[in-house]
Amino acid sequence: MGRPVVLSNGQLFVGLDESGLVHDFYYPYVGLENLTNARSSQHKIGIWVDGQFSWTDDGSWHIELDFEESALISSVKLANDTLGIGLHFQDYIDQEHNALIRHCTITNNWDHEREVRIFMHQVFQISRMGRGDTAMYVPDDHYILDYKGRYCLLIAGRFDDGTDFDQYAVGNYAIEGKAGTFKDAEDGELSANAVEHGGVDSVIRLRKSIPGQASAIFDYWIIAASTQNDAQSIHNSFKHHPMLSRLEHTRSNWTQWMNSGEVAIPDFHARSLKHSLLVIKAHCDDRGSVLASGDSSIFNYGRDYYCYCWPRDAAYALWPLIRLGQYREARNFFEFARDTMHKDGYLMHKYQPDRAIGSTWHPLVHGRRKELAIQEDETASVVFMIGEYFEATNDHAFVQSMYHSFIAPCANFMAKFIDEETGLPHASYDLWEEKFLTSTYTVCTVIAGLETAAKLAKVVETPDDAIKWERAAASIRDNLHKLYHADGYFVKGFLIQEDGSIEFDNTLDISSLYGPFMYANLPLDDPRLASTAKHVEERITNVTNSGGVLRYENDNYFLTNHQYIGNPWVVSTLWLAQYYYTAGNIDRSRELLDWALARELPSGVLSEQFDPETAAPLGVTPLVWSHAEMVNTLLDLSKSDS
Repeated sequence: MGRPVVLSNGQLFVGLDESGLVHDFYYPYVGLENLTNARSSQHKIGIWVDGQFSWTDDGSWHIELDFEESALISSVKLANDTLGIGLHFQDYIDQEHNALIRHCTITNNWDHEREVRIFMHQVFQISRMGRGDTAMYVPDDHYILDYKGRYCLLIAGRFDDGTDFDQYAVGNYAIEGKAGTFKDAEDGELSANAVEHGGVDSVIRLRKSIPGQASAIFDYWIIAASTQNDAQSIHNSFKHHPMLSRLEHTRSNWTQWMNSGEVAIPDFHARSLKHSLLVIKAHCDDRGSVLASGDSSIFNYGRDYYCYCWPRDAAYALWPLIRLGQYREARNFFEFARDTMHKDGYLMHKYQPDRAIGSTWHPLVHGRRKELAIQEDETASVVFMIGEYFEATNDHAFVQSMYHSFIAPCANFMAKFIDEETGLPHASYDLWEEKFLTSTYTVCTVIAGLETAAKLAKVVETPDDAIKWERAAASIRDNLHKLYHADGYFVKGFLIQEDGSIEFDNTLDISSLYGPFMYANLPLDDPRLASTAKHVEERITNVTNSGGVLRYENDNYFLTNHQYIGNPWVVSTLWLAQYYYTAGNIDRSRELLDWALARELPSGVLSEQFDPETAAPLGVTPLVWSHAEMVNTLLDLSKSDS
């Protein structure tokens, strides 16, 4: 299961699943902490009418999930023909307060008046082991409070005529043989149990008589705060002001952000472009982190989430924002990178949104040699992206502020992290985080990083640095030919063995085309580029029933059907589209773009990769990097469309 709808305000992030139910609830950072149980639980919505009860995820409801075009506001439509009830949720994160608000219109599709009872269930797991949480009903100001330590979650709801929820129940969830308090709702009545601790959940009921072919509107909210008093103050504000105005204010803020860039958003596939921008922005924390994905469902079949800030992924995510003149997120991230950089001038594998070092599977020892557990391309690509930022903004003051604290240490590290035997960067992990070697892609990003640092050195008038880094980049460029195979393509890379011999990995990898093209900036008439592209077309493009481009040959990551040599990825496919666009083959570029567009969910969300047989989404959904490449490709091809 993915997250076809994601909502955020830069501090609170919520992911809705395919049933339109709250499944991820991150606070106080985008991506940290997830206050739900990502392995199994989601909040539930139940309807009782005419003595019949139904949960909206029981298979009897038709569900449509979408975003508004220019705002992180959902449009979740649920219809049950048997009950004659329709629900339309417009969900959003408040822009002023950390609160999820679900604005719902209930429609009675039958011709006579009926009493409709709607049950909103919530289950949080604030304590890591599902123990020690407390949920209680608070009669003063009429709300449910779910808390542990400095995490307080306040739950309430009311109709637009001021009628509050009329019943509640609090109980235990998934402990001591108990399924959960949500079961209490199925007879249409709640027990009014007022408190419980341990693993807990709760339900509130809203009741309304709705005339035939008419509707009623209610708002439901979950407020996140560090104290009960803070949450209660926000709650009282919500109760005494029209909630519709908060929805309109949120829509206005998002529309303003969408249109605030210095470059106009083109009309070319505008809906897909805007939805991708919204997904990227949703994963940007106000304090600088850019999350790879907020979809925690991967934890059901993997060892970890994607809820980290990979410097590489962040740089790619911010590139389209920079191109469109949206700069604040980039500056925030560059400062995040500066503050997390190792004292020796490199960035680590990944980071938590709170700037702590993230988990890793990269050892510090290979054979009998001590090595760094890094991916050098991450350091290089962030320096490169600062250059892209400067080209777009001419922001001398910001470059000056970053120069001695980040740019120079990173460039000095890259200039020294070179093997004398080859004149190429020393081995580190490749961009796919799997192989320890000197890869073509990383070599090319280091060239770009050093050349960018040299340009920025001239900006701040340190010519000696500029000369040093230009020479280092030129030396690496002169040795790039060592990664070119006699059969006519750039290989994945090589590793110097302990006995001094060199072992090549001759795998064909899409990054071995993209790196020389995008970062080493080889001339488009360089026959090595054209020949590598030809190999990509013949060996890793359209080699599955689902089409698209693989990352590399024999890629086993999430490969479920082993008659194929890998799964197609959005990033790989759109990288090839960008190459063809630049090379002047617009028709082929459009074909590859169309492949990616056809794999959007109805809400516009893109997965990481797809089943080679069925084209079903695999991996996290959404993957921010997929959306970044979608925007970059659309921006490229929009020029040929005008």
